[in-house]
Amino acid sequence: MKAPLLKRGVAEFTATGVLLMAVVGSGIMAERLASGNTAIALLANAIATGAALLALILTFADISGAHLNPVVTLAEASVGGVRWKDVPLYISAQFAGAFAGVAAAHLMFGLPFYTPSVHVRSGMTQAFSEFIATFGLSMVIWGCVRHRPRMVPFAVSSYIVAAYWFTASTSFANPAVTLARSMTNTFAGIRHGDVAGFIAAQFAGALVAVLYMRWQSPVKTEQNA
Repeated sequence: MKAPLLKRGVAEFTATGVLLMAVVGSGIMAERLASGNTAIALLANAIATGAALLALILTFADISGAHLNPVVTLAEASVGGVRWKDVPLYISAQFAGAFAGVAAAHLMFGLPFYTPSVHVRSGMTQAFSEFIATFGLSMVIWGCVRHRPRMVPFAVSSYIVAAYWFTASTSFANPAVTLARSMTNTFAGIRHGDVAGFIAAQFAGALVAVLYMRWQSPVKTEQNA
């Protein structure tokens, strides 16, 4: 039996917020301690993000599904995993949680709540990287949810750690995360002008993954009560 909608919305807000604290906070800590070694900073950022994601999915999966990502919510709604009328609350909670997480991370490190990023992440290579990152994430979630549901937390977190390293964009793969990270002028940031390209690529990657996995591993569409 699913939790009431309000509890699910609060769970999505909380989990997405903590995820952004992990992404941004570990980026700040890594940058301060790595003494200019970008590889070490990225490794620390990736490990912290993957570990937090694993813990959050294990914690909130039975409450809200632990989507933490608008493209995941939309994909689940397309096969009845979430009712379409519940989607706006899920996505609103994810975006709100993401911005709250950035503010909390800044507060922990003595920074202003929000500082617009100047970190350039532009060009076709970056957009294509986000397409690939989100395609892969959506594919992993779809396949594991349908065939190995207990492995979803481990598969998703390990994929994100890997994608930090095999994509040129360091795998944002999440519109809420992307927009919120435009408000941190730290290691994890992204310039405002580059956000739209990232988000467009993410939605495209998720759509292609859903179409592909519908063919590879079809499921019956039905709306949950």
